[in-house]
Amino acid sequence: MTATIEELQSRLRALEAENAALRSPAPEAPRVRRRTWGRTLLATVLIVLGALLAPVAVVAAWANVQLTDTDRFVTSYAPLADDPAIQALVTTQVVAVIEEQIDIPALTSDVIDGIIDLGTGDRATRALELLKGPAAQGIQSLVGNVVARFVESDAFANVWASALRVSHSQLTGALQNDSDAAIDLGADGTVGIQLAPIIEAVKQALVTNGVGFASSIPAIDRTIVVATSDALPTVQLAYGLAVAAGLWLPWISLLLLAAGVIAAHRRWVAGIAASLTLAASMVILLAGFAIGRVFFDAAMRSGPVAPDAAGVMFETLTGAMRDTAIAVLVLALVVAIVVWFSGPFRVPSRLRGATHAGAARVRTSLERHGVTTGGVGRWLYAQRTLLRVVVAAIGAAVVLLVRPLTPGLVLWTLVLAALVILLLEIAERPPAEVPVLPAETDADDRTVDAGTRRPED
Repeated sequence: MTATIEELQSRLRALEAENAALRSPAPEAPRVRRRTWGRTLLATVLIVLGALLAPVAVVAAWANVQLTDTDRFVTSYAPLADDPAIQALVTTQVVAVIEEQIDIPALTSDVIDGIIDLGTGDRATRALELLKGPAAQGIQSLVGNVVARFVESDAFANVWASALRVSHSQLTGALQNDSDAAIDLGADGTVGIQLAPIIEAVKQALVTNGVGFASSIPAIDRTIVVATSDALPTVQLAYGLAVAAGLWLPWISLLLLAAGVIAAHRRWVAGIAASLTLAASMVILLAGFAIGRVFFDAAMRSGPVAPDAAGVMFETLTGAMRDTAIAVLVLALVVAIVVWFSGPFRVPSRLRGATHAGAARVRTSLERHGVTTGGVGRWLYAQRTLLRVVVAAIGAAVVLLVRPLTPGLVLWTLVLAALVILLLEIAERPPAEVPVLPAETDADDRTVDAGTRRPED
């Protein structure tokens, strides 16, 4: 009994020594956790900064690409001349300017008085006096009809496009306080459209239609005030900075997101998180456009411009930025799906295995029918990583460099890249695979072997 107790005590001491030995590495664990926590914090900060900068980068890229490219700008804003709301706005303003410069009722009255002074009877004089009002109204109606027809014609569209092109770009000229720009941002926070080139063209149209007194319309420096806001000078400064930074902000945002993924301890998870965070920032930007439209419409209700015309202007101004934000949103979601599919997770691993197996079956079926890639297939397999990087780089270049960026461009780029990778998967020949001869060749070989086989074999 005593020996048994001593053996138990010895065994207990041995177990305690083993436990102490196992516990000895424990002090190192906190340092590993602290190092992992530090990397996670750094990755989080970089990803959040990149995502927060992304909406500003979208606006900056729009300002740099859309507003500094004259041809693209004219293509975007020239269609405003064909919009009925804009045509009605321009017609009303041009007619008002002409009537301010030429007093049509007074001019008509003077003409009729001149006729009366030539000597007319009492009845003729009374009839001519009664004609003063209708004559003035008729001339005013004629001027309005001529202006309306001109504004609705292709000639007005050409004048509008020429004004945009001469000013280099509507908003760029406004942001730089270009006095010849089609849109003017005043220092007092007013936004206006300059009428000088339009009135000059209308003047020529009136003279052509027999309204001779139109030739006396002087050169007019008039601007249609379409909005007033104390924040416009600040917006002007902000857009100026956006144009200057338009070349770099998108790249800085992408570099911050990429650096966050590289710095993370679990890079696959960080890649998904970065993509979803970028998508969330684009949703916020799109919500900002929607909220801005509500406030813009509310401000225009008391402004000098009809709400329909103001809405057309707002949509034209923000349309390119909104389309880019939607495209980046789609791109971010696509990248999140691609990273998830490529990661070491259970479901995508099974999906990749099924894809490899399906490609192998297709490859085997083709080889049975005599279609094989041979040495090229073995080279494709040896360079499979490089080829996939090339495909990804080309797809990224298309998305980053082709403008305008649209959801369709993103989706088609993804589809074509996935199709190329699938074709490479089928064309590759792993070294472990043995080529399968066609069925006809197998039968012929068996026939030859049977005919040439010796009896003793």
